[in-house]
Amino acid sequence: MRRVKERARSADLFQVSRSAAPEVATTRVMARTLSTFFAFGGTAGLCIISSAPSGPRRTALLALTLTALAMAAVVGHWGARWSRDHFHLAVGSATTLIVTAVLVAPDPVSSLAAAVLIAFVVVDAHSFFPQWQALAHLVAAVAGVTVALLFSDVGVGTALGLDLVLIGIGIVIERLVRLASAANLDPLTGLVNRRGFDQALDDLIGTASRAGEPLSAVLIDVDHFKSVNDTHGHEAGDRVLRRVAEVWQGEVPTAAVMARHGGDEFSLLLPGVFGAEALALARRVCALHPDVSLSCGVAELRAGYSASQLMRSADRALYDAKILGRGRAELFAGERPAAQPDNARHR
Repeated sequence: MRRVKERARSADLFQVSRSAAPEVATTRVMARTLSTFFAFGGTAGLCIISSAPSGPRRTALLALTLTALAMAAVVGHWGARWSRDHFHLAVGSATTLIVTAVLVAPDPVSSLAAAVLIAFVVVDAHSFFPQWQALAHLVAAVAGVTVALLFSDVGVGTALGLDLVLIGIGIVIERLVRLASAANLDPLTGLVNRRGFDQALDDLIGTASRAGEPLSAVLIDVDHFKSVNDTHGHEAGDRVLRRVAEVWQGEVPTAAVMARHGGDEFSLLLPGVFGAEALALARRVCALHPDVSLSCGVAELRAGYSASQLMRSADRALYDAKILGRGRAELFAGERPAAQPDNARHR
């Protein structure tokens, strides 16, 4: 019966994840992917131009190709600093470039070759955005290319055949991306797991370092959790973990990333939040658990810190909280911690 419940919970989490942006699509990944596709699309455009007849249309196609190559450089250099909303504009711009290329191509063969590049847009949309937004990009791309092909004297059957290929690519990418995103989720709480947390940590540290913005990390332990399992059973322990996850998710900022590392361990990343603010937040949320004792360690990203140094600082603060009597939150205020083995944490 318990296995059935776990499978049902996992299915529910997967359904929830379908309405959110894919977990695998950090802004860094999005920038690299989009930049690569712009570069390959521009290079493919040069190949198409090389066999196209001379004339004004060939010149216009060359201008669009050079624009795509320039976009590759722009996205590759600055894209990791953009918000997710900026990528809607970038993907929409790619659709516009390709549809325009289909219209100005000097012959039907060149138009069809340019239209095939819209597959890059389909992959981007379903890799970057929530399902309904990806669908909107897919519809715009398919409709735009279809109309452009018909205006370019490409047969209806050929255009519809390309449409079916694009839709098939979208369905497959959607499924693969959602499965990959689910692999980053903890099935019990719906939070990201250690793998997803590590990916988010690297991404947020890179962003905070480049922008000079604050970033804080919080480690959270449920005190005496083993006694809960031993006394009341594992189902009672699971209820405690789910309750902790629900309360914290309802109180932290939208941009925060919260994870369950396994057992009774949770971690939290707070972009744009200084250490003192993170400490105040942790203490406030801990007070919302009158029947559960939580110990928290808080650390703020310092200049030159790596991901491991930030988390070791939070781990040291957590150790201090436990030494001082548990059921409290402490902020790391010491020197940069030296390298420690993974089993150095005291419980």
